[in-house]
Amino acid sequence: MLLNPHAGFDLACRLREQGAPIGEVYAFISELYFRGKMAYVQAFSSPPPAVPGAVVITPGAGLLPPSTIITREQLLALAEVDIHEGEPLYREPLERDARLLSQMCLGECQFVLLGSIASAKYMDPLIECFGERLVFPGDFVGRGDMSRGGMMLRCARETRELSYIPAIGAVRRGQRPPKLPKLSRRESDPFR
Repeated sequence: MLLNPHAGFDLACRLREQGAPIGEVYAFISELYFRGKMAYVQAFSSPPPAVPGAVVITPGAGLLPPSTIITREQLLALAEVDIHEGEPLYREPLERDARLLSQMCLGECQFVLLGSIASAKYMDPLIECFGERLVFPGDFVGRGDMSRGGMMLRCARETRELSYIPAIGAVRRGQRPPKLPKLSRRESDPFR
């Protein structure tokens, strides 16, 4: 829908004509999951000065702040890169930007992964760059994307930050936890 040259909705028009923030584009593509990440980051990130509070893992473009403007053509180029830990077009820009981000923080902060924790394509390169400073919410173990997205939206709304565990040596796959309780339509997504 977003890439349809005849789409008339606001985001598709902006993406075609002047570009749109990658965070907004990914939130459209990924719906609940990415919106949950963005709400959570807005509520809890506390980066050092001059360091972005969040970055988006992209195929082929490394780590980009969510406010980075991308065009339709750039989005199509990203879609051509295989997201795999062994793919240099994906991994090299990711590692380059992760090392730069690590240097910018001078050992002062943790890096919280809100993406897929069970996937080597994200975890392996980030562990190599951030080492013991890479953490993730322990409550993510066993949960799928939509469940994690819903959890992050609730935490942002309730101003309840999750507990983090170190990525190195962590159990990243586990038994599926119970489903989150259903919310009423009114309380389901205040960030939409």
